[in-house]
Amino acid sequence: MPDLTQFALFFAAALALAIAPGPGIFYVAARTLAGGRSEGVASSFGTGLGGMVHVLAGSLGVSAIVLASAELFTALKLVGAAYLVWLGIRTFQAARRDASTALSGDAPSPPVGPRRAFREGVVVEALNPKTAAFFLAFVPQFVDPATGSVALQFMLLGFVSVALNTLADVLVAFAASSVREGAAARPALIRRLREVSGGAMIALGIGLAVAKRPT
Repeated sequence: MPDLTQFALFFAAALALAIAPGPGIFYVAARTLAGGRSEGVASSFGTGLGGMVHVLAGSLGVSAIVLASAELFTALKLVGAAYLVWLGIRTFQAARRDASTALSGDAPSPPVGPRRAFREGVVVEALNPKTAAFFLAFVPQFVDPATGSVALQFMLLGFVSVALNTLADVLVAFAASSVREGAAARPALIRRLREVSGGAMIALGIGLAVAKRPT
């Protein structure tokens, strides 16, 4: 296993990357603004589990195979991008539909709920090949083959990185929920926030679709 000095360097680098604004943070913020704190926190843990899929795949060499194949990388990113765009469109349409039903006196559509938000978070992250590329580029820099199993070290360091990312996402979910709760007395603003959230998911999907395979 890495010595304490090497692990401390890894932890500091992983923490800095976890709190840096990125697609994961923006996704969780969008999900929270659209569905509230419970959905945001659930999606945070969902993306965390999705991240662990990449850690396991990286330790077994599967991620390297995917990244080495232009066809596999393209297929995975397009499926992930399509899923994100679909989630964004659904969120945007739900906001518009609920605004119309509120005017007519009908009941709004039920929220997605934490369970579904969790499942969707898992799928979003597991289908993101850029996450696989991140772990393959970042974690091996701190793996020391002389101190033990490379696969085990990769999994341990990957788990620490995922845990820090998840913690940062949960904090973002709480912050975004505060913004949403502050707008609770203004239904029009809530609708706008949900529409922006849907647009953000669509933008993340488009960004993933045009991402290039790492060389």
